[in-house]
Amino acid sequence: MYARKILDGIHEIGIQDWGRRLFDSLIPLPDGTSYNSYLIEGSEKTAIIDSVDPEFADQYLANLSEIAKVDYIISLHSEQDHSGSIPMLMELYPSAELLCSPKAKDLLVEHLLIDPTKLSTVSDGETISLGDKSLTFIYTPWVHWPETMVAYLKEDRVLFSCDFLGSHSAGSELFDDDDPAVLEAAKRYYAEIMMPFKSAIRQNLGKIRPLKIDFIAPSHGPVWNHPEKIISAYEDWVSDRVENKVVIPYISMHGSTQKMVDHFSRELIKRGVKVELFDLSVTDIGKLAMALVDAATIVIGSPTVHVGPHPIVANTAILANAIKPKARYAAVIGSYGWATKMVDGILALLPNLKVEVLGSVVAKGQAKAASLDELTQLAELIYLKHRDI
Repeated sequence: MYARKILDGIHEIGIQDWGRRLFDSLIPLPDGTSYNSYLIEGSEKTAIIDSVDPEFADQYLANLSEIAKVDYIISLHSEQDHSGSIPMLMELYPSAELLCSPKAKDLLVEHLLIDPTKLSTVSDGETISLGDKSLTFIYTPWVHWPETMVAYLKEDRVLFSCDFLGSHSAGSELFDDDDPAVLEAAKRYYAEIMMPFKSAIRQNLGKIRPLKIDFIAPSHGPVWNHPEKIISAYEDWVSDRVENKVVIPYISMHGSTQKMVDHFSRELIKRGVKVELFDLSVTDIGKLAMALVDAATIVIGSPTVHVGPHPIVANTAILANAIKPKARYAAVIGSYGWATKMVDGILALLPNLKVEVLGSVVAKGQAKAASLDELTQLAELIYLKHRDI
């Protein structure tokens, strides 16, 4: 059996997906990912928490070759990368009881075609006993699906958090061991997946904050043996705090928008405003999402394509609208050839952003002195808006 020991009777038995580079056909995975599954062996009963992506079911089941009996199979989240191998687990352990939240029951039936008579639901706060160990289930809806929950092992102070507090990375190290790269991966994960659910996350952090936690065992990435680090980071990320920072995602086709971005960024930097530029023709959208977590202002730069915004810019605006960063201000800059509705097109794609629009600067053809002066004025306005941050 392949298993990595967290504590006596608690092992990680999942899969490292070293080569995966895209999640949901959208999210870049520069460091791969893992599908963590946990084996908890009590003095009387044994439980498995979550499974792995079904692509790896054979390898996963081989990890369990020495486990003769399982009493509980627990689904904390019904998405396929966590629950996709549960049908095979149920075949391997036909006497095991499958536990999930009430909302997860319908999803497991619909997505995985599990017989509903094989499912039992647990209540918020319900505890099951494994003998000398017990698991308490806490509903944590919208991190990041409506049916999600976590499990808390009180005796060993372990929180099994599923997607909540996780990170996409594959690696040989079981624990975070205070590695800054793990926290960076967790911020990327939050930015790409969790950021739209800030209000729900605040509420769910309130549920786990009173618990005595020595380890957080998520479904992706290393186990946190410094749990305060990730909990505190999440509390900051979902707070209203923003940084004196402007994020500028942009595209330039023939150099005019690039000239505007260069001038504008220099003017901001001269005023002590942090700037992060993202040329969308080559940008890792995960890094852009991370930059948006705590930026005070977003300024989108685009040339005009057939009167509207460049398609890559439009796609990025749609993504920004979906992940709902907490920025306070926004603006649009760019250029056009003969006519443009680029600014209106971009702003129409951002209805979820609760921002004050500070205006726009649009140049016809090459950016000339008048346009550059407008950019300087916009930089000054942003500087003044940021003074209270």
